[in-house]
Amino acid sequence: MFDTITALATTPMISAIAVIRVSGQQALEVVSRCFSKDLTSMQERQIVYGYILDEQEKIDEVLLNVYPGTKSYTGENMVEIQCHGSMIIVRQILSILVKKGARIAEKGEFTARAFYNGKIDLVQAEAVNDMIHAKTEEAKALALLSLQGKTSQTLIPIKEKIADLLSHIEVNIDYPEYEDIEQVTMEEVITTVDSLQQSIQQFIRDGKQGKRIRDGVTIAIVGKPNVGKSSLLNALMKENKAIVTDIAGTTRDIVEGDIQIRGVPFHILDTAGIHSSQDQIESIGIEKANQAMENADIVLLLLDATKEEDEEDRALLKKTETKKRILLYNKEDQVDETSKDQQKLYISAKEGHIDALKEKLWDMLALDEQAYKRPSFANERQLGLLGKVEQELQKAKEDVCNGYTLDLVAVAVQEAYQNLLAILGEAKGNDFSEEIFSRFCVGK
Repeated sequence: MFDTITALATTPMISAIAVIRVSGQQALEVVSRCFSKDLTSMQERQIVYGYILDEQEKIDEVLLNVYPGTKSYTGENMVEIQCHGSMIIVRQILSILVKKGARIAEKGEFTARAFYNGKIDLVQAEAVNDMIHAKTEEAKALALLSLQGKTSQTLIPIKEKIADLLSHIEVNIDYPEYEDIEQVTMEEVITTVDSLQQSIQQFIRDGKQGKRIRDGVTIAIVGKPNVGKSSLLNALMKENKAIVTDIAGTTRDIVEGDIQIRGVPFHILDTAGIHSSQDQIESIGIEKANQAMENADIVLLLLDATKEEDEEDRALLKKTETKKRILLYNKEDQVDETSKDQQKLYISAKEGHIDALKEKLWDMLALDEQAYKRPSFANERQLGLLGKVEQELQKAKEDVCNGYTLDLVAVAVQEAYQNLLAILGEAKGNDFSEEIFSRFCVGK
């Protein structure tokens, strides 16, 4: 039996109303010890008006949402106390609840209990956190699909196929005298695995698109000094985020900003001009620029369209050639139209002429329209486990082709099945509370 836990479920700041959550087998008893009415005999969900008491002293006038039994969010007795939104009152009530037998909840412990009590699976649990941290409406919509269980449901046919395949293999292992059945099963392994791999690979492709919508993209603007990097940041942000002057080396540190393009968040890093420098402070900025360039999803390499490429430009072209990058030729407003190279992407950061760049960024994401509406396994854990499922299925097929016996083939198929179950949190022997739920807010 779990302890009775409590925590503030709303933002820890002054507001009209604050909500304190209490959950556990003894939740009704604990709250009754400091409330003006007895809750212990309640059998149905209801709202109760009264006072939180410290012995006989009234602390606050409150409403309680009482959830007896397993029909609560956590799958156990739960009470939500709606009090006035003063942090003094909140701290008093939490202190009284602890004195009466509760303890302060750990991060994500309420959602962890919902998972352990079978109210939600692990994909749904992660979706709770995704809903809270969604940066865009589109990311929130994808999280809601997972929270509703629609993402998890897409795995059911795959689970059933692998389970059926395992059962057929086990029959052959148990009855090895029927060699003709074994041959049929070997052929079935190859056919079934081919079909399963196609489905898993599609899940991975969809998941990577969903991850782009969920997490966004980091972009580093790089180039030598005074090519217009800060002006480009300001144009993308539509505000004067970075200082712009004609003096080379104005930007000494990373200047950051966030924008959205069609519902996808872009985190932009304006970096110091990269060149040889003996200035100690400028050198630190250049090193940070190199690190930002290395870690970015996309590099915008800014070149001066009014000048010929020099040694520093060529060095940057060489340094970024293995990165996903866009070559931008700035100061388009100073270039004669007839002398433009049609293969180059011209912009004018100063004048805000960057629509072509936005279109190019969008094209590089390669998102289809259904990516915004399609349930997807869009975090590193889920994608990593899908990758393991695909690898084990490939191993099973290779084992068949190499003439291994069915009992050896079954090992890889069983591993694929366990990794699939782990996505939903159904695999045996896995403790997810520390790894997954520690990322949550206290009170959730």
